[in-house]
Amino acid sequence: MTKPEILSRLLSPGIIAILRADSSEHLLAAAEALLLGGVTAMEVTMTTPGALETIGEVNRRFGHQILMGVGSVLDPETARLAILAGAQFVVTPVVRPEVIRVCNRYSKPIACGALTPTEALLAHDSGADFVKIFPADQFGPTYIRNILAPLPMLQVVPTGGVTPENAGDFLSAGSVALGVGSSLVSKSVLEKGDWAELTRRAQRFVHAVETARAPVGS
Repeated sequence: MTKPEILSRLLSPGIIAILRADSSEHLLAAAEALLLGGVTAMEVTMTTPGALETIGEVNRRFGHQILMGVGSVLDPETARLAILAGAQFVVTPVVRPEVIRVCNRYSKPIACGALTPTEALLAHDSGADFVKIFPADQFGPTYIRNILAPLPMLQVVPTGGVTPENAGDFLSAGSVALGVGSSLVSKSVLEKGDWAELTRRAQRFVHAVETARAPVGS
């Protein structure tokens, strides 16, 4: 898959599910439940045991149906290993120019974590495709709108506290996609193996994004 194709997949439907768990045992089933709900882009965090193996398993099982990435990446070595394992995009919690360089070398999109305007611009100028405003729930959509006023070139993906109820507000503020964690893939859902509920949650997020992006009056 080419980088432009990956970027397009990340922006439509514009929901990146975050898989963070104490075990990777049920993540294949979780990925399938998300896919059934219309969420096709997801990242497994490097804080999850067996993260790299999970990336390979998801790719083998679902192929291009799921766009599988890696999150919580802190160093270039981990980014490279994840990409070689099949990760199609990389997400960091903080600004790491050396990680950005590796992703650009392999032509894989990267969402680089930032909070302040200075950090956000540094991520952009260092070559990040997206700026992951994190934790987004600390300041909300208004903060993103205020950052984008002087820095409209940023491609912002808020992460942390995004819900179906506020998804439209974040998109209206100028966000291009949403990073969604526990409000979608919660610890309780994973522990219970409630895949029907996970599919329903995914559908609610997809509907919220589609509604927010629909032309006025449609």
